[in-house]
Amino acid sequence: MSTTKKLGPSLMLMGLFLGLFLPTSACWGSSPVKLSKGQTLYVPVYSHVFFGDRARTYLLTINLNIRNTDLNQPITVLSVDYHDTEGRLIKKFVQEPVKLPALASTWYVVKESDTSGGSGAKFIVRWKSETPVTQPIMEGVMISTKSQQGISFSFRGEVIEEDLR
Repeated sequence: MSTTKKLGPSLMLMGLFLGLFLPTSACWGSSPVKLSKGQTLYVPVYSHVFFGDRARTYLLTINLNIRNTDLNQPITVLSVDYHDTEGRLIKKFVQEPVKLPALASTWYVVKESDTSGGSGAKFIVRWKSETPVTQPIMEGVMISTKSQQGISFSFRGEVIEEDLR
């Protein structure tokens, strides 16, 4: 005995719409290029993750990568601040602004042995440019290996404030 139901016309049209239009925007990321003169980004990272029934910790090295994606113009990294799970500032990685030429990258590392950030650590990164540029990419990459086991994952930063000057 079959329990298959036939789809109504409205469900079929919705499926056709999603099948035709969703892949071009959501799946392939074909959003228009957005230019900016500066932003503040929130980059989630983890100094450790929990595993097993006893919620043991697995320590991680944190890498923050900042990539200037503009083909022609530099950007200036104003601040890279590392905060813990409760939101407290742990470390300021940038003492003076850092100029990144077109297509250049830089990175900051939190050692595996530094557990001060906790499982809810984050970076708050501020940057600016004299002219509108393509938005830089900021990623937190966490990695560790022990014995014959390794773990790695990454998160992209989210814009939490746009410089409207």
